Amino acid sequence: MSIEDAYREQALKLYPWICGRCGREFSGVRLKELTVHHRDHNHGNNPPDGSNWELLCIYCHENEHARRIDSEGRSPTEKEVAPATHNPFAALAGMLKKDKP
Repeated sequence: MSIEDAYREQALKLYPWICGRCGREFSGVRLKELTVHHRDHNHGNNPPDGSNWELLCIYCHENEHARRIDSEGRSPTEKEVAPATHNPFAALAGMLKKDKP
């Protein structure tokens, strides 16, 4: 059993099978759509009392991570890129003056 399976199994014992965001209830084969979200986004922080977890459906879980990426302004895997320094319109004013009669 993987670590993810272990804390998911534990979270399913601790919490009702309801998404913490949208309130949908899950059971039977649909229970696989209920995931464990780490509140502090640290997947290594798995206290036995489950205080760092919340159960979210796959849609709300994806939305939570997308909002975090959006709030940081970039993807966590995106490398730092130097800002652009080239200005394609730098000589435009001079070119427009040449065309005037």
